[in-house]
Amino acid sequence: MAHHERINNKTALAVFSSDALSSVAYSTEAILLVLLAAGSVATGYLPPIVIGLAVLLTILTLSYRQTIHAYPSGGGAYIVAKDNLGTMPGLVAGAALLVDYVLTVAVSISAGVAAITSAAHGTRFEFLQNHRVPICLLMIAFIATINLRGVRESGAIFAGPTYLFILAMLLLIVGGFYKYFTTGSVMPTPAPEALHYDVSVGTFTPSSIASGALIWLLLRAFAAGCTALTGVEAISNGVPAFKQPESDNAAKTLTWMAVIMTILILGTGFLAYKIHTHPMGEAETLVSAMTRHTFGGGAVYFFVQATTAAILEEGLVRQH
Repeated sequence: MAHHERINNKTALAVFSSDALSSVAYSTEAILLVLLAAGSVATGYLPPIVIGLAVLLTILTLSYRQTIHAYPSGGGAYIVAKDNLGTMPGLVAGAALLVDYVLTVAVSISAGVAAITSAAHGTRFEFLQNHRVPICLLMIAFIATINLRGVRESGAIFAGPTYLFILAMLLLIVGGFYKYFTTGSVMPTPAPEALHYDVSVGTFTPSSIASGALIWLLLRAFAAGCTALTGVEAISNGVPAFKQPESDNAAKTLTWMAVIMTILILGTGFLAYKIHTHPMGEAETLVSAMTRHTFGGGAVYFFVQATTAAILEEGLVRQH
């Protein structure tokens, strides 16, 4: 990469970590949607699952730190797998990443639009719920245009939303726990007809859980929660984009990203458990419901929703 296009650690955190950080916005909801297949009582397993995610993130971070120093020219899945396991495993890893990139666009754009429509819920803009597909297409066109500007320029554009999102999530976590410990307020369990999804859908039913399928359900919930770890590899792929010394700066940025992600994963997971949060399906995202419960529908609520939508779109601006 040209020297003038290289970026400092602060900008790199915005460019390469936005995908991973944004995944925190929907990972807890993904876990709960699986656990609810066994009924509301199964949500008590949320804390150990998010702790497991934090442990896995630590292992991944330590692994990628080694990869960064071993492959200073960029250690993507294809290169590492090919050098250590052979051509065929490298091709499998590369093919998997191609699928991942397509799904990343679909999931991030959909989640970002869901944050927007959740904020519009109950307002005069509620009609946006019926126009989610056109909004998604407009978002994809916008992101494609921004990506054409290059790493340094796109990083400058999106550095703000990344740090604002971190601030917003910390406000949610601190504010949510403060309200819980000072008032004991929890969210009421919604009626089944208000959830807009059938909690019995899927392989598991309460009877099958009782008969011994609980471990399998927990593993499935853990796998769903691993969406929080999407994008952790981006820094390892983009080592040449850092200013010198490239490997040291990339390793520092990766560590900071892991620390922030751990705080957000554990914070949102335990908060959702404490205040008895239930996903609302298409009607409202989990983060929206938690924020509305904590702060009401005021300025802080819209700040959280706006920054969440922004970083979910920004997560697509990175170097693969």
